[in-house]
Amino acid sequence: MAEAERIIGTPDTPGDSGATAAGAGEQGAAAERPRGRRRIAVLFAVAAFAYAVDLVSKMLVVARLEHHQPIQLLGDWLELNALRNPGAAFGFGQAFTVIFTVIAAAVIVVIVRLARKLYSLPWAIALGLLLGGALGNLTDRIFRSPGIFKGEVVDFIAPKHFAVFNLADSAIVCGGILIVLLSFRGLDPDGTVHKD
Repeated sequence: MAEAERIIGTPDTPGDSGATAAGAGEQGAAAERPRGRRRIAVLFAVAAFAYAVDLVSKMLVVARLEHHQPIQLLGDWLELNALRNPGAAFGFGQAFTVIFTVIAAAVIVVIVRLARKLYSLPWAIALGLLLGGALGNLTDRIFRSPGIFKGEVVDFIAPKHFAVFNLADSAIVCGGILIVLLSFRGLDPDGTVHKD
């Protein structure tokens, strides 16, 4: 029986067993670190893409569309119409600009802190969308008129019978929907899956 144990790789002595287990644990931890770094890289890459697309779109809207007639894309069902929004996404809460600025900054801090424990690719994409969208609208809050932390967000996508929004709002909503779906499936940001 001892010979069979040696063939399948079972250590001969208890001391050897402990050393092997410790070595396996170290190898597992070393394998997890690069995987975690890749997920963090995905998060910030998605955030950078969402932020860049939002920023460029707003620059074009301010330069080419603001103070001009709306551009119809699908008849009267969808048009591009430049508006300044002091409220939250989709025009809600226009009297609380400073509060929404603080909330956006807090969301960014929470996402950056959570990134250290991130081992799930879908969660990295979802949080990246949230981060990019929050950064996009926070940039407007800080740098646009009427002043720092009171700036109005540039909105321009205007579907019929719906609020006017921008690409940052779209990224935030898509990220939020993905987070809800992942939560229903029981997938946590650290990559574990639970059934409850």
